[in-house]
Amino acid sequence: MSTGNESILDAFLYETNSLLEQLDSIVLAAEQQDSFSEDDVNTIFRIMHTIKGSSAMMEYNSLMTIAHRAEDLFSIIRDKSMDGVPESLRPELFDLLFQTIDFFRGELEHIENEQPLTEDIDTLLQKVNRLIDQIRSGGQPEQAPAAPAAGDAAAPKADAAPAQQPAAQPAAAAPAGSPSGFPYGLQVFFDEGCGMENLRALMLVNSVKEICSEEDFTYEPQGVESNPSTADQIIESGFLIFFREQAQRDNAIHAVTSSGSVRSYQAIDRPAAEAAPAASAPAAAPAAAPKADAPAAPAAPKTEKKAAPSAASKAEPAPQQHHKESLISVNLSKLDQLAAVVGEIVITESMVTASPDLKGLKLDTFTKSARQLRKLTDELQDVSMSLRMVPVSGTFQKMHRIVRDMCKKLNKQARLVLEGEDTEVDKTIVDSIGDPIMHIVRNSMDHGIEEDVQQRIDAGKDPVGTIVLSARHTGSEVIIEIKDDGQGVNYDAVLNKAIRNGLAQPDVEYSHKDILNFLMAPGFSTNTEVTEFSGRGVGMDVVKRNVEDVGGTVYITSEPGQGMTTTLKIPLTMAIMDGMEVSVGGSIFTIPILNIRQSFKISENDLIRDASGGEMFKCMGNFYPVIRMGDLYQIDGGVTSVADGILIWLEAGEKSYCLFVDELLGEQQVVVKPLPGYLNRFNVKSSGIAGCTILGDGNISIILDVSNLYTYAQ
Repeated sequence: MSTGNESILDAFLYETNSLLEQLDSIVLAAEQQDSFSEDDVNTIFRIMHTIKGSSAMMEYNSLMTIAHRAEDLFSIIRDKSMDGVPESLRPELFDLLFQTIDFFRGELEHIENEQPLTEDIDTLLQKVNRLIDQIRSGGQPEQAPAAPAAGDAAAPKADAAPAQQPAAQPAAAAPAGSPSGFPYGLQVFFDEGCGMENLRALMLVNSVKEICSEEDFTYEPQGVESNPSTADQIIESGFLIFFREQAQRDNAIHAVTSSGSVRSYQAIDRPAAEAAPAASAPAAAPAAAPKADAPAAPAAPKTEKKAAPSAASKAEPAPQQHHKESLISVNLSKLDQLAAVVGEIVITESMVTASPDLKGLKLDTFTKSARQLRKLTDELQDVSMSLRMVPVSGTFQKMHRIVRDMCKKLNKQARLVLEGEDTEVDKTIVDSIGDPIMHIVRNSMDHGIEEDVQQRIDAGKDPVGTIVLSARHTGSEVIIEIKDDGQGVNYDAVLNKAIRNGLAQPDVEYSHKDILNFLMAPGFSTNTEVTEFSGRGVGMDVVKRNVEDVGGTVYITSEPGQGMTTTLKIPLTMAIMDGMEVSVGGSIFTIPILNIRQSFKISENDLIRDASGGEMFKCMGNFYPVIRMGDLYQIDGGVTSVADGILIWLEAGEKSYCLFVDELLGEQQVVVKPLPGYLNRFNVKSSGIAGCTILGDGNISIILDVSNLYTYAQ
């Protein structure tokens, strides 16, 4: 695929996914109100029209066909208003829209994975057609029409086209004449600002070729497939198609009305000198009829006769009004490249200002300039990082659909409450936490919220369960909590299952925290049978793995009968972080500042040894194990006496311990570099090493993974 086609495909996927997210939120809100507002109906109509047009341009016929019939459905609802939709049909309408959204998303996944699209769309088409008939008949059951074939569903019947043409409207000047032997013409105008008019014209030509042979028609301007400059001519004068026979032109009108992004068309009859042009018809009017004897759909309201909104305006959400912003879409790989360049600038700036050649020199001007360079470098870092920061609202909003679907399938009553959804996190991290949050919400719905409403009432709870999804900033990390008011964790059941799975010993006493950790073991599930949502042991272990992959931690708390809370602590960004440089022997290590609680200078008498010879340090009434870095990594030349070194109290999630090092070298903002791929075979990540960074003097410092370091030391 050429670069140009790839960019068009990327734009199509991005726009369609954005429209589906907007559509999902509209339908969810409307279902709560059991009705669509007038703005909702118009917005959904425009969304379907946009998806239909862009899918037709990309030759995705299944997407185009379903979108066209959904557009017809909402054209009828728009004309009748929601008052004309019987209340008995509204649940079916909402369910059908959710099925349509799921179909579109499934097809987009096929496109992204370069898989063939679904050809059998008859079942969904039958549902749409049946609902259209029921709404037209006021809720009376009708014989459902046979589903049209993919190639026919979007085309109107021959006798329906004239009835749907509105009154004549001013159009651009008709051409002075027609090519010899082709007296019957069509003048087509595309949506203003739709772009790539020449390619849209080519798609229209290909559709006409399916109706009549190439010898029976011609078009102007020529060369639309290879000459982008023809787009300007099409914008100004329209795209002209001429036919030998009037019947061929009439048949071609079906292809025009079902083509994407067509604003209007005008029939031009010139068998002799001149003839009055026929009325133009906006393509936005519904053109497809479910069966031949069905009455034609009413014409679109007069407000729709104007130029159709551009693709950008169609994508704007209707419910909220925002200040106008100038936005631009940028490929994430370019932001990654920018972050890499900024990281190199940070490293180079440190190398210049910390050069050994400058030691002992008094350079006032250089020092002043270096301070200004550091200030500008910090600002550049902040700006480059802010470009990657996106709110978690997109991920949070998707959970409404999860809760809605599970309530219906599990016969439970629950609502989702969102807090702090404007909290911003690095784009890469937002993409990584979507699955973990989904698994946790599903776990709360399946295992937490009680199915028996009377059981909740007897316990003094609201009959409708509540799941709270919240996010907040705390310094250099984000805390995401998923809290439910369900029945909580049955500690005895979890422990018994862990014993049966060989994860726990029957004669050992475990704390509640230890028992909760079993829930995140691979393959662990408390369900006795496999269901659509759980039972296979896939869920919480995925949460733990995905969160740790982005440098975060996850831990669970629960009170029986009161619910469960799952907390994710994740860094704001993985590219640049604040670290403490420490030395052990001749090696330098970097410890993330967010994991450091405190540092101490102690004596040998402050250490306590347990029965196995391990060292412990008492702090604030608790005992913490001590890990000596020199012994752990077998580094020679380091400090051995506790009095000569530094003890650092570290914390990562539920793990808290002390690390003994030679010296603290100071705090520094470092650029995180991944370790070379060939080191993965040595399993270095499980050895307490998260990556590396380049110091100002050019040396390499190993960045420690505080959580895995403790596990490795045990």
